[in-house]
Amino acid sequence: MTTEVFYTHAINPVALDLGFLKIHWYGVMYLVAFAIAWWLANRQAAEPGSGWDKEQVSDLLFYGFLGVLLGGRLGYILFYQFNYVLQDPLYLVRIWEGGMSFHGGLLGVLAAMALFTRKYRKSYLALGDFVAPLIPLGLAAGRIGNFINGELWGRPTDVSWAMVFPTGGDIGRHPSQLYHVALEGLLLFAIIMLVRRAKPATGTLGGVFLAGYGMARFSVEFFREPDAHLGVLSLGMTMGQWLCLPMIIAGLAIIVFARSRAATAGAKA
Repeated sequence: MTTEVFYTHAINPVALDLGFLKIHWYGVMYLVAFAIAWWLANRQAAEPGSGWDKEQVSDLLFYGFLGVLLGGRLGYILFYQFNYVLQDPLYLVRIWEGGMSFHGGLLGVLAAMALFTRKYRKSYLALGDFVAPLIPLGLAAGRIGNFINGELWGRPTDVSWAMVFPTGGDIGRHPSQLYHVALEGLLLFAIIMLVRRAKPATGTLGGVFLAGYGMARFSVEFFREPDAHLGVLSLGMTMGQWLCLPMIIAGLAIIVFARSRAATAGAKA
C-alpha cells in the first residue's frame, strides 16, 4: 500500500531536560487535565444554589486525582500488562511510558466518588452529574500527550491525512490519538454541556458521559492499532471495545432510571 503522508512524527516527548530531572509532555498534559477540571468545577460550584463550596471542590479533585492515577495505572497492569509487570515491578510507577488505562482510571474515580459521598453525604447520582463535565477536556489533554509521545497510533491507511509514527514503522497510519481528542474530548464535552442546559433529571449527565464515552471509544478502536500482545479478541473486537460495552449499557440504564425516577416523583407531586 503506497501512502502519501503529510506528517512524520518527530516530537520530543521531553518538555524540559534539566539533566537531573526530565519533565515529560505526558506528565504536563496530566497537569493540564487537572487544571481544566479545577476551573470547570469551581465554575459549577459558583452557580447559585449549587450546594458546593471551595473546600468540597478541592477535596473532590484530590480524591479524583488519586483515583485516576492509582486506578489508571493498576487498570493498565490488570487489563493490558499483567505479565510484564511481574518481570519488571518498577514499570508500575513509570507512568510517562504511557501505561495508563482509562477504564482503570474510571473505576478508580468511581471508588473515590463513593468515599466522597460518604464524607459529605451527597447523592451519588448528583455527584456524577457534577463530575461528568469535568472529564472530557481532560481526556483530550491526555490523548494529546499520547500523540506527542508518538504512541497508541492507528492502523495502516492510505487516507490523505495519514501520518508516519517512527515506532509504528515507515508506513502511513491513522492519527487515532487525534480521533480520541475529537470524539471523547471535544464532542463529548459539547454534548454534555448541551444536555446540562436542559436541566435534565438527576443522574442523566453521568449516564450521558458513560454511554457517550463508550460509544466514542468503541468507534475509534476500529481505527486504532490493537495492542500487539493482545491483538483482536473474540468477535473481532479489541480489549478497549470489550471494556466499553459495560459502560454503554450502564450509561443508558442510568439515563432511563433517572428519567423514570423523575417521572414518578413528578406524578406523586
